[in-house]
Amino acid sequence: MLYPLKFNPIFKDKIWGGQKIRTVLKKDFGKLNNCGESWEISGVEGDVSIVSNGLLAGNTLNELVEIYMSELIGEKVYEKFGIEFPLLIKYIDASDKLSIQVHPNDELAHERHNAYGKTEMWYVIQADKGSELISGFKEKIDEEAYLKHLENKTLKNILNSEKVKPGDVFFIPAGRVHAIGAGILLAEIQQTSDITYRIYDWDRLDDKGNPRELHTDLALDAICYEGKEKFHREFKPLLNQLMNLADCKYFTTNILEFDQPFEKSYIDLDSFVIYMCLEGSFDLLANDCEKTKINMGETVLLPASMDEVNLIPNKKSKLLEIYIS
Repeated sequence: MLYPLKFNPIFKDKIWGGQKIRTVLKKDFGKLNNCGESWEISGVEGDVSIVSNGLLAGNTLNELVEIYMSELIGEKVYEKFGIEFPLLIKYIDASDKLSIQVHPNDELAHERHNAYGKTEMWYVIQADKGSELISGFKEKIDEEAYLKHLENKTLKNILNSEKVKPGDVFFIPAGRVHAIGAGILLAEIQQTSDITYRIYDWDRLDDKGNPRELHTDLALDAICYEGKEKFHREFKPLLNQLMNLADCKYFTTNILEFDQPFEKSYIDLDSFVIYMCLEGSFDLLANDCEKTKINMGETVLLPASMDEVNLIPNKKSKLLEIYIS
């Protein structure tokens, strides 16, 4: 019988990474110098998550999808994606700023890479004072003007920068130029894709003293040159109530802050559900399964076959709820 599944995190050493995945999220990433990412649930080829708890420990996510199919991920999801898990769930720690980049949409990614595009969202968990990120252009621009700014290294002048604080939410559709700034720890929910076109990297050198590869030509057709819209999702959290943060054809993400037991029915939902614990800890009771404890920084996958869930906080807790609607 399926049960709530935890996975071994896949840690990524990044030139811009830091220590917050260890110090804030309490994850031991071993001997890595600068851990930039913790991939919590991944079906990306070469980086497929491995179950860490229960009878299925040691099995990969893709193996379980192949065996359990719609029972694990939902009938509609399985019909569309087959054994390829459709979302990549991660934490990102930017001790230094990331490159300015863009991701292709589904059509362009399929044409060039036989892959899915990348629409994503960010939830800011912690941010140092003065931290900011880049999301989109300040105003509409054309390709010629964009290239001139790129050549003159004045690209940041035309990009929309936003100061950030914990609890801020940003939705980043494919085609939107973006960059995470220094001092930010966030949760990222995205399509299963590892395709990134690096536009500008602040003239940074890699560990061998070489400039990092740029994808100037590939990015041109991927970029949306429209001006600023409402990039920053504002909401007022309400205790013990689920609140929506993002809703698109690729994923739905809600947030729950709770200090009392919370019951949720998924009987009408034809999808897996993911919980990311951002604060506190809680016990999860589902169907006839044993109690599963979820601590801050942990992620759990609920199979689509689970209809009723009871969440019992050990103290005031906060989680992200993610599924495909």
